[in-house]
Amino acid sequence: MSISHRLILTGTAALGAAATPAGAQTMTVSIGIPRLSVAEYHRPYVAIWVEKEGAAPRTLSVWYDNDKKNGEGTKWLRDVRQWWRASGRTISFPADGVTGATRAPGDQKIAFTAGKGPLGALSPGNYTLLVEAAREVGGREVLRLPFVWPPKPGATVNVKGSTELGAVALTFGK
Repeated sequence: MSISHRLILTGTAALGAAATPAGAQTMTVSIGIPRLSVAEYHRPYVAIWVEKEGAAPRTLSVWYDNDKKNGEGTKWLRDVRQWWRASGRTISFPADGVTGATRAPGDQKIAFTAGKGPLGALSPGNYTLLVEAAREVGGREVLRLPFVWPPKPGATVNVKGSTELGAVALTFGK
């Protein structure tokens, strides 16, 4: 993995280093994946990332068919268009700590700890968490969840998708 990829994945240089508090903040993303008709169902590719004005986007997680022969699942990552344009095309896959398999319909959760992994350290300010889903024989949908860092423990941001995503919630805790 090149240094430029480390900046995108850990992002401390891109978003500004900040000291991690003794009781590290956690950010939990809950994503509802609706089931489409059985005849046409394909699991969606999903990208989760954070943006802050004036800083490089930070990819937190990408769910795709990462176990396909010869990395064939990566060729469809371009269909997750907004994420691909923001930062996806600069990442080598599979990306350690970011890549995951597609997920089944239902409620899915993924948690991140400030100062660790792909979330890294966030400087104080206004951010947007973006969740984008695209699926074969389906469509595309992007949801935006604005939040302020550092958050108050227990703070929650909710948004509801209309086609490819169901309810998405961003919850903060210690």
